[in-house]
Parts: sequence; C-alpha cells; structure tokens
Amino acid sequence: MAKEPRNKSQIRRTDNERRQAPRRRSLGGEQIEGRQAVRELLLAGRRRVEYVWLEESVQRKGVVEEIVGLCVSRRVPLITASRRKFELATRSEGHQGVLARAAALREVDLDEMVEASANPFLVVVDGITDPHNLGAVLRSAELAGATGVVLPQNRTSLITPTVAKAAAGAVEYLQFALVPGVPNALLQLEKMDVTRIGLDVRGKSSVYSLNAGEASRVALVLGAEDRGIARLTAQRCDRLVRIPQVGKLDSLNVSNAAAITLFELARLRGAPDNT
Repeated sequence: MAKEPRNKSQIRRTDNERRQAPRRRSLGGEQIEGRQAVRELLLAGRRRVEYVWLEESVQRKGVVEEIVGLCVSRRVPLITASRRKFELATRSEGHQGVLARAAALREVDLDEMVEASANPFLVVVDGITDPHNLGAVLRSAELAGATGVVLPQNRTSLITPTVAKAAAGAVEYLQFALVPGVPNALLQLEKMDVTRIGLDVRGKSSVYSLNAGEASRVALVLGAEDRGIARLTAQRCDRLVRIPQVGKLDSLNVSNAAAITLFELARLRGAPDNT
C-alpha cells in the first residue's frame, strides 16, 4: 500500500530539522602547508596525496629539493603556481611556498586507540583553541612517544593547516580519536584501566611526584589556555598535577607545560637514551 504524500508543513518541518541538526566536525588535515609538514606527509606515506604546489619563486634547494624528489618517486603531481594563485589557496601564515592536498586524516575509536598498545600513552585535549598551541602540543606528543591524541568535537581546534604546520609533520604519525565530550571519554578510559593525569596550576602535587606505575597506562589531560581544565573534567582525573614554578608569572604556556610533562612521563615509561 502506497504511503500518503506528506503535506507542505511536514516537508518544511523536516527541512528545518535537517538544517538545525548539529553537523559532526571532521578531523581535518586535508590541506598541509609548510615545508617540514609536507615533507613528513610524503615520507610517512600513510594517506593518499592528491598534489603538491610550489609557489613559483621558491628555490628548489634543501627541504624543497627533497619534496620534489619524493613527489617524483611517489608519483604525486607537482604543480608550480603563481604567487597570486598560491596566496589565494593558502590558509596559514608562514606557509614557506609549499602546500599539499591529501586524504583526510583517519579517525580511530577510543577503544581501538587504547587496545592498539599494551601501554597506551594518550594526550587528551580539553579546550585548546589556539592552533599554534595545539600544533606545538602534537609535535611534543609525537616526540615523547605518545600513542594517541583525544580531541573533543567542540571547544578545541582540529587539524587546520595552521595546526598541521605548527606540528611540523607530527599529525602523520599520531592516532586521533574524536569524542563528543572529554568527561565521558575519561570515564571510558577509567574502565580500560588508564590512569588519567590532569595538568593544571591548581594541582596539589608536582609532575615530578608521578611514578612509573602511573605512567604505564596513562592519559595526560590538558586544559584551555585561559582557564585550564574544566571542572567536570578535573573531577574525572585520577590526579591533578602542576609544574613547580619559582618566578613571578602565573603560569606557563600550555604547549610548554605539556612538553615538560610529556617528557617526564616518557622518562618514567623508560624512554630510550639516545645520547
């Protein structure tokens, strides 16, 4: 039996609901700008690269020469663009005359991220909105050996060209999970026996009081630049720690504070000494 056609008011209501429904943000990462970031995109080979653009005045020396060679070996189209066309296409400052378009970064489920490692080392971002700060955090996370990064759908910058450039290629080697909210993600991590360490100036203990057991299966939770970790997020951390300070300023930049704590956790986890 055929369904009765909907009347116009039903159609209008459905269209309005569709327009008002919140859209899920994608992780991003399709446009990569900057010489180091594009070089690592090509070296990593984890996703398809559609093309690489060089601004016409860029000299093919050093890293740029290496990018040209990688494009040839990987059969990636290499296009020389006029300065005007290039400037219209770029979305970050200091792009260094190089950009690439690639497939979006792959998202993984939080469960999958934790289970991928016997001793997961995660970074949970709760409200970092400055793309330069987020990129710097990702760079430190990759160098410290983090196995994954957890980003909320809202209240945090995702992988924009500026983030990718500041990360200097780190986005190509990290795993990313997008979650609806950080507090619920922390509850999920608790069930998977992951210790949740919040970095906050209100912490009652020092980052240097952490022990190897706490660093074994760990998630470092980072808060917003201005107000730190949100109240509910803080309540769902196992510990809140701070970096001891002797100067007169209130706090460190979040990316600097993150780097100090990430490498302290890496030390506790037995990071190799490459000296």
